Amino acid sequence: MSTTHVPDVLAEIRDDFLELPEAERLQLLLEFSNELPAVSEEVSKHPEMCERVAECQSPVYIYVEVQDDVVTMHATAPPEAPTTRGFASILAQGISGLTTGEVLAIPDDYPQSIGLTRAVSPLRIAGMTGMLMRVKRQVTQKR
Repeated sequence: MSTTHVPDVLAEIRDDFLELPEAERLQLLLEFSNELPAVSEEVSKHPEMCERVAECQSPVYIYVEVQDDVVTMHATAPPEAPTTRGFASILAQGISGLTTGEVLAIPDDYPQSIGLTRAVSPLRIAGMTGMLMRVKRQVTQKR
């Protein structure tokens, strides 16, 4: 796994997962699902600004703001999809506040590095990877 450019916040989240026994990692993911930051008022009033993450079975939408080279990630995921919502929350909390360069340097395999590949289906990990790829593309477009 590449760990050279994992920003501190995302590295801490990864380490929190890896320090837990595998059986307890899903519980931490559920805690993240309850902590998904609310989208800004502007984003909630203009859902058309958001991009659907096709790799996710659940309806997940993301929008990235870049202001003064600082990224804010907004994400929505339904409460009835706690795994997907947890992944969106990890990324939103880990990416918001980073510079564009830091976001673009996040390893593409970060979703595989947090120790959940045996606890959740590969399809769900692919969904988190899809979220990360869309964030990077939006950051590239808005830099």
